[in-house]
Amino acid sequence: MKKIGSKILTGPYIIWMIIFTVIPLGLIVYYAFTNSGGAFTLDNVVSIADTVNAKPLWLSFKMSFEITVICFLLSFPLAIILSKYSKNKNSIIVMAFILPMWMNFMLRTLAWRLILLNNGFLNRAFEIFGLNSVYLMNTKAAVILGTAYDYFPFMLLPIYNAVAKIDEDVISAARDLGASGVVVIRRIIFPLAMPGIISGITMVFVPSMSEFVIADMLGGGKVYMIGNAIEQAFNSGYADIHLGSGLSLSLMGLIVISMLIYKFFDKGEEGHGIW
Repeated sequence: MKKIGSKILTGPYIIWMIIFTVIPLGLIVYYAFTNSGGAFTLDNVVSIADTVNAKPLWLSFKMSFEITVICFLLSFPLAIILSKYSKNKNSIIVMAFILPMWMNFMLRTLAWRLILLNNGFLNRAFEIFGLNSVYLMNTKAAVILGTAYDYFPFMLLPIYNAVAKIDEDVISAARDLGASGVVVIRRIIFPLAMPGIISGITMVFVPSMSEFVIADMLGGGKVYMIGNAIEQAFNSGYADIHLGSGLSLSLMGLIVISMLIYKFFDKGEEGHGIW
């Protein structure tokens, strides 16, 4: 009876996955390996290596790496600080960081436009304090700031959960043995928080690689990433669903390969335990 009950409960989830994940992915694979006449071809998949696509792909990779580094450098020390507070205060502070995520994605990005415009809130604040204006709108810096802001909680929460689970007695024992704060972070907190760090890196790097909405809204068309190339292949006046599917599948494959390589080297480090 329990097995029958579990199958009934998982039924809606399986149906949902088939309709909204398996079937769309199957269509992407089909269109990626066919041309407009339905014949098999690899041209759509290998087109990501063309000069016109390789340049935005490299830009996407570089900017995603920078965004991930920014999110990590902000999240790791913040997670350590949050873990020091009492549980009640801690939950309130963590909620303060999560709260903006309840707002619509487009509204958050529009808010950054209002901040970064040449006559926006940032430059008005600079004028009040007698500082020179900074023109960030329609630049890579604006896209990086906006994307890092949007994905920051996805880095913070996994790292915070990992750090919060570290036994305080382990840290106290290290300090009793003469370990400095830097040594405690480097040899205890950082290795034990590694699962959360890996999860955070994955949750930030992967979606930021295919981001195109923020690049459009904050880059003003001047920051052309691989996500923009895929979006234009599907939605432009010369829409080519086969090319868009090929680029999407190739990007998916590159991301999976990069994550497998990262996992491989990470497993190689696991045997060493705490540094």
